[in-house]
Amino acid sequence: MSRTRLRVAALGAGLALSLCLGVGAASASSMDRFNRQRIDWHSCQRGPQDDEGRALDAAGAQCAEVTVPLDYARPDGRTIAVAISRLKATDTAGRVGALVINLGGPAIPVLGTVPLARQLLGATGARFDLIGMDRRFVGRSTPLDCGLPSSWIPRSAGAGRESFDRMVRLARDVAQRCARGHGDVLPYATTADTARDMDVIRAALGEAKLSYLGYSQGSYLGAVYTQLFPHRAGRIVLDSAVDPTRPGTLGLRGNAPVREAALRDWAGWAAQHDDVYHLGGTAAQVLSTVERVYQVSARRPLRVGRFSVDDTVVPAVLVDPLSDDRDESNAQLATTLQVLAEAAAGRTAQPTPDLDAALTGILTGATSAMHSAHAAIMCADAAVPRDPDWYWRDIQAHRRTEPLFGPGSRDITPCAFWPSGAVRPPVRVHNGVPALVVQATGDINADYAAGLAMHRALTGSRLVTLDGVRTHGVYALWGSGCVDDAVNAYLRSGTLPVQDLTCARPAS
Repeated sequence: MSRTRLRVAALGAGLALSLCLGVGAASASSMDRFNRQRIDWHSCQRGPQDDEGRALDAAGAQCAEVTVPLDYARPDGRTIAVAISRLKATDTAGRVGALVINLGGPAIPVLGTVPLARQLLGATGARFDLIGMDRRFVGRSTPLDCGLPSSWIPRSAGAGRESFDRMVRLARDVAQRCARGHGDVLPYATTADTARDMDVIRAALGEAKLSYLGYSQGSYLGAVYTQLFPHRAGRIVLDSAVDPTRPGTLGLRGNAPVREAALRDWAGWAAQHDDVYHLGGTAAQVLSTVERVYQVSARRPLRVGRFSVDDTVVPAVLVDPLSDDRDESNAQLATTLQVLAEAAAGRTAQPTPDLDAALTGILTGATSAMHSAHAAIMCADAAVPRDPDWYWRDIQAHRRTEPLFGPGSRDITPCAFWPSGAVRPPVRVHNGVPALVVQATGDINADYAAGLAMHRALTGSRLVTLDGVRTHGVYALWGSGCVDDAVNAYLRSGTLPVQDLTCARPAS
């Protein structure tokens, strides 16, 4: 996660917008009504069933909606709302300013997380007004829900052509649903538009600079902000960073090798606990169990409670617990595989609570809004090949070395069928804004190479590496005192480490 300093004077703001938006760009004066708007803070709870809002109110947070242009090239046209929450700094003497938090996704709602962030960031967080921003079309902001009956991500192309063809039909259906219901706003779902929203929020808050803490896909948003507003950044940290040269779904295509390696590593752990999970006494036997489950699900869907689980779903439910190498996640993956193995053997299988939640998210419409916004953002950010056979050939070319996770990483997405007019040229990130990038060497979702790419693109950045750890989300989440101390020192002082830093895995 990189932290970036961004500060732009009024004239510079108008020039930056003109350069980035082209003809018809908003001038500084045309943005005055947005930048100078009065923020109407109010209670966060929206009704008796709003548990998130109730918790925010109990924590002392405030909520508001900030008005922004739908199209920054036409600020006098249609507007939308971006919902934010705020927990004011409690260390008023040491107050630094506002810190926007983003958890990635790129469509994970953040507004309700500021109380937890205050807890996790401790004394460092107390020096900031913590801002939870639901980016445009996400969470409590102006919504974008395509009415998806099931999720397209993290589905896989599966073990054969029939499964791949099902995913082609699903991807096309998602794109058509979004185009029918929200075609008028899809061109404005880009990360660049959200970065401009952030700067409106900065101005409306009365802050000269804006600090930022962004994880995963949120690292790309922070990097784009540094590119568009290179003089307005405060202290910006980009954790588990993605490769800014591969925006949208392009950056997902190369992570199968690290996932396959992580599975082999986990199989060794499971073999050591065979007396508990009975998945195999050696790593090879555990991997054979995984392969058997996968192949059976390709021949016939597995019955797991109320769910029908096929080969497009099995790899998907393994990825999340595989994303962390601590015992709790290892055990979660083992119990998930236990359930799937029972179903593959034709026995009655009931999902664990974790597996039930994962299958509900994938196989029902429960997460339609989040996955609709996810598609809108990722597909607007970068053009992709549109020929389904291109994806099939790519999957086949890598199937031997990436048998389980390659068909997921390389699968076709709704972006292949996205309305062409809704896809914008991505912002090229390359600047010298000071930033702090944090990366674990074993990250399977944003691999270490992606963090290095972010570090190279932000030439003024420093890199903090957590070595020998498989995790996605490091600062304040994994428990590395070395990493947390380095990030906290930067957030408190605004001074980057003198040189890149490598933190070893703590002894267990």
